[in-house]
Amino acid sequence: MNVINQWLWIAGGTGFVFLMTSLGAAMVFFFRKTTGGGMQRGFLGFAAGVMIAASMWGLLAPAIEEAEAQGQPGWIPAAGGFLLGILFLYSLDRLIPHLHPASNVVEGVPSQAKRTTLLVWAVTLHNIPEGMAVGLSFALAAQHPENSGLYASAIALALGIGIQNFPEGAAISIPLKHEGMGTGKSFLLGCLSGAVEPVFGIITVFLASLIAPYMPWLLAFAAGAMMYVVVEELIPEANLGSHSNIGTMGVMAGFLLMMILDVALG
Repeated sequence: MNVINQWLWIAGGTGFVFLMTSLGAAMVFFFRKTTGGGMQRGFLGFAAGVMIAASMWGLLAPAIEEAEAQGQPGWIPAAGGFLLGILFLYSLDRLIPHLHPASNVVEGVPSQAKRTTLLVWAVTLHNIPEGMAVGLSFALAAQHPENSGLYASAIALALGIGIQNFPEGAAISIPLKHEGMGTGKSFLLGCLSGAVEPVFGIITVFLASLIAPYMPWLLAFAAGAMMYVVVEELIPEANLGSHSNIGTMGVMAGFLLMMILDVALG
């Protein structure tokens, strides 16, 4: 496969997850009220389940296989990259001011930014590792064109993350409108929250092309960043309230869907 086709696949994969976020954000034109608390917890749990499964099968397993193919102990880049990914998202979480919809406490460095801006930053933060994950999956497949299973796995990962991005886009644009922002601007900011996915995906892939031997580290890095988001943000918010069963079932549904996609397409 030539270089142009490789980059088209990468752009297509990361562009798809961004498109799904934008389509979800477009729901602001059809719904005037925010989604109910139970539905919101279900969406958050679903996203967590997809990201857990994607981290395991779509990133860590290929990282270990790729490292062993290079003659390295598989656990070293898997564990090392995973830890670096955690530290990366932890640093962003501590530095970038943001606000989760269910909280009134601003996280990150002190900021005088508007509440709506802080809400957008919260979603943008956990879209970063998603873009990296999809981009790296297609980059790994491009490095091994003889292995069609890697492309199938990359497509499954993009589909899974794209599906959970749809309710995620709505979950940012509709609350922004509820906060008093205009419908068009709410939609635009909902789209922009997902724009980091193709941007970070392509940047990470470009770096991977320069340091191909470190691909296992980069794959595990994306997995660690995604798992940080899951444990620090998604699961706790999915279990808010007196009845958290819907959040728990959302996690199971997301995990099951991503597992089916990976096995069926892989």
